[in-house]
Amino acid sequence: MKRDELKKILPHREPMLLIDEAEKIDDATATGRYTVKGDEFFLQGHFPRNPVVPGVILCEIMAQTCCVLMADLDGTNKTPYFTGLNKVKFKEKVFPGDTIEITCSITRSKAPFYFASGSGSVNGKVAVVGDFSFALIE
Repeated sequence: MKRDELKKILPHREPMLLIDEAEKIDDATATGRYTVKGDEFFLQGHFPRNPVVPGVILCEIMAQTCCVLMADLDGTNKTPYFTGLNKVKFKEKVFPGDTIEITCSITRSKAPFYFASGSGSVNGKVAVVGDFSFALIE
């Protein structure tokens, strides 16, 4: 699904909608993509003359991709809130012009909490990995 469809299931809006497209592979796995344009707010000052996507933004891109899996859970009108990040590793820098490709999976759940793991790659190289959790709250 493209951005217009994503807006129907994600609460995020510009400038915080950080995935260009996503798809649900099965009930537990989703993929997403985001192309860094170079004019994003998070690149202003990170770093002058050497812009690099901040690690926290990479985590947010993984989380938004994972939210595609939670769109049909526990009804509508619920917002996914981060409750934790674990074992996050940044392995490659992500620059303007790069397309980061995310794969994430729900590993377990006990409503309203959902636990996931994800990874993001650029040009076939892993840039970020991590485990994270959410709570779906009205």
